[in-house]
Amino acid sequence: QVQLVESGGGLVQAGGSLRLSCASSGRAFSIYTMGWFRRAPGKERELVTAINWSGVGTYYADSVKGRFTISRDNAKNTLYLQMNSLKPEDTAVYYCAARPLKYYSARDSDYEYWGQGTQVTVSS
Repeated sequence: QVQLVESGGGLVQAGGSLRLSCASSGRAFSIYTMGWFRRAPGKERELVTAINWSGVGTYYADSVKGRFTISRDNAKNTLYLQMNSLKPEDTAVYYCAARPLKYYSARDSDYEYWGQGTQVTVSS
């Protein structure tokens, strides 16, 4: 069993930055592919970015490329999302998710473990 707990969300002005963290309680954190999803009001949950077990392979949605950076520290069982140049359209609940396979998936049903989510609100 893996438990994921996000932190770091909040209210920020457009152009600002936030860093989200996702702490895992499981010993197997280092073998999971990890993803950050978000759900904006009235929209489907979407994959924002993902990272493989080693941290070498990453994926970014076009909407966040060049602004967001995903990283992981397997020694600390923690996943990070550095978000820069935030826009109002980035406003959403952000979730971290774990997938016990080598490759990322854009489908949320392919992720086995989820955090409770953290709210990010970007004001214009």
